[in-house]
Amino acid sequence: MSTPASELEVEPEQVVRWLDGDPEFQVVDVREGYEREAGHLAGSSHIELEHLSGRAGTIDPARPVVFYCRLGGRSMMAAQAFRASGYEAYSMRGGLVQWVAERRPITPQDGHVADH
Repeated sequence: MSTPASELEVEPEQVVRWLDGDPEFQVVDVREGYEREAGHLAGSSHIELEHLSGRAGTIDPARPVVFYCRLGGRSMMAAQAFRASGYEAYSMRGGLVQWVAERRPITPQDGHVADH
């Protein structure tokens, strides 16, 4: 039985707390390379969704992970797949679009959310 989406989604505010003070959390950007280059969360790692299954071994199963993308669809797929494999996995609600709409910083300083 799969986990309901509502239990997999976390608000950007929670991700801020994890990035700022909880080194246990892994934050993974699952967007494409050009999207990442345009702007991303400082402190996050990058694995494109299409390469995620092949690189799953680079994500520590003993530590929680939160995935993000542009709007939340791709990161939800990643969170569901990883949750089904036994990870404590989440998707950031609203993706980078919501993050920026809430006036949270991205890297580089003059970065932006790339169109998909």
